[in-house]
Amino acid sequence: MTQSLLKDPPHPGEVLHELYLKPLEMSSLACARRLGVPRTRIERLVKGRTGITPDTALRLARLFNTSSIYWMNMQTIYEMGRAAKTVDISSIEPMAYAQG
Repeated sequence: MTQSLLKDPPHPGEVLHELYLKPLEMSSLACARRLGVPRTRIERLVKGRTGITPDTALRLARLFNTSSIYWMNMQTIYEMGRAAKTVDISSIEPMAYAQG
């Protein structure tokens, strides 16, 4: 994945809110009830205070007819974007490897 794709990815909770909950006029509480999770889990996710866990990814995938990988990839891309802004790798020399 190139650095440009990681520049400023949205938090998965923002995507959940903007692309799923808002259009369906569904509250965090209603979503949490449908998922069978505590209300606070979805509220924290939507506010960007917590990330997608495998458990939540499986539940969201079932509810919204998506895949759990979709949700987990979104979380990974978000975390990589944050890391790319803070981790200094400039002093690491790439190694050459044999190509057969």
